[in-house]
Amino acid sequence: MKEILREIGMIARALDSISNIEFKEFDLTKGQYLYIVRICEHPGIIHAQLLDMIKVDRSTATRALQKLEANGFIEKKDDPYNKKTKGLFPTEKANAVYPFIKRENAHSDEVALSGLSEEEKENAFSLLQRIRNNVEKDWESVKKGNKRDY
Repeated sequence: MKEILREIGMIARALDSISNIEFKEFDLTKGQYLYIVRICEHPGIIHAQLLDMIKVDRSTATRALQKLEANGFIEKKDDPYNKKTKGLFPTEKANAVYPFIKRENAHSDEVALSGLSEEEKENAFSLLQRIRNNVEKDWESVKKGNKRDY
């Protein structure tokens, strides 16, 4: 068996490390750019939706969001329909850095996929989506306190 997940992990960690270095000038650290992208793309998104979208646990997301709020990148606003929920919104500061993050992401995609044909890119995307869907089932189960059978 090829160690596919190990390869995926190495790619993800390398790209995350590059991004963390490049976004340091904007006072973004440890993957905070992921939150900014999703909040800019989905203004008003609630905490639970964001967690599901980026696949992190509640405590990790809470810490990251608190830092982003304290540093002026996001703001929480009451949901007019549900007072228990707060929507997450980008500030001007987040909207200003968002295009740079998107350019960096596009560049990383271009570098990572260089030399692949369009068909290979589509196949890789399709296979990775299937892998993610398989993993999400376990992720959802473990989040609920279940143990996996090895």
